[in-house]
Amino acid sequence: MRWQAAAVLGVLLATTFSATAREYRVYFLGGQSNMEGYGKFQDLPADLQQVQENVWIFHGNTALDDQPGGGAGIWAPLQPGHGAGFAFQEGRNLYSERFGIELSFAKRLQELQPAEGIALIKYARGGSSIAIAAARQFGCWDADYRDSTAVNQYDHFLATVRQAFAIRDIDGDGQEDTLVPAGIVWMQGESDADVDREVAFAYRDNLKRLMDLIRAALRVDDLPVVIGRISDSGRDTDGRVWNYGEIVRHVQAEFVERDPAAALVTETDAYGYSDKWHYDSAGFIDLGKRFAEAVFRLH
Repeated sequence: MRWQAAAVLGVLLATTFSATAREYRVYFLGGQSNMEGYGKFQDLPADLQQVQENVWIFHGNTALDDQPGGGAGIWAPLQPGHGAGFAFQEGRNLYSERFGIELSFAKRLQELQPAEGIALIKYARGGSSIAIAAARQFGCWDADYRDSTAVNQYDHFLATVRQAFAIRDIDGDGQEDTLVPAGIVWMQGESDADVDREVAFAYRDNLKRLMDLIRAALRVDDLPVVIGRISDSGRDTDGRVWNYGEIVRHVQAEFVERDPAAALVTETDAYGYSDKWHYDSAGFIDLGKRFAEAVFRLH
């Protein structure tokens, strides 16, 4: 069932990449809570509090594993509120008081490539893992989750991309747009670093397979991938929140070393935290800039 969905998505993408009025470079933003975003609106500088009229975002509604409704959304101009707590209900976006990397990411990309149209597709769920054994109640990205009829975060990702590309005129100007996949930005791995050594070491293969599947869904085998290195606030009784975090950090670096179209953002080690799991507002702003610069260098 998952491969049938991917095949249908491929046909849809192929028809979307026809010659049209406006071309947008599309970036997929995915992962868990530090991709969802826990920055606070009141901490945003003035230039990021504004609607970015020239940048469009499709933010897929999150859903639990085994629940319907994941991936629903609409294209809208980028504005604050796409962080934790965002939802899509009854045909409209419900914005939160939080933000993630999307604001500074888009702004920095516009500075680096001012002539390019930018479109973002976002789907992330806090606590989600790639490994089935680490999913617990939060969600799992493994494409082989349970059986062919089960629905999980990978399926919600496919639904997000399918619905985003089904809209031919994302900016509402009456003419079809060309959507060209340009990069994958991935901030995740903390949950896979919190179970045991076996799960942490399995992240090496799990990450590669998932990135290959996301590239396949977007129909670009060497699509640039930028990984955010997980870090640790140290705010636990033993001084370590992610007990096997060093293993995951190591295999994240291995993935990048082996993939010529991948890069690793390491500045996360210097960020402050708003709680023991999530970066503070300044961290999310800087992380978006670093992601933009890294994916730009891979083009």
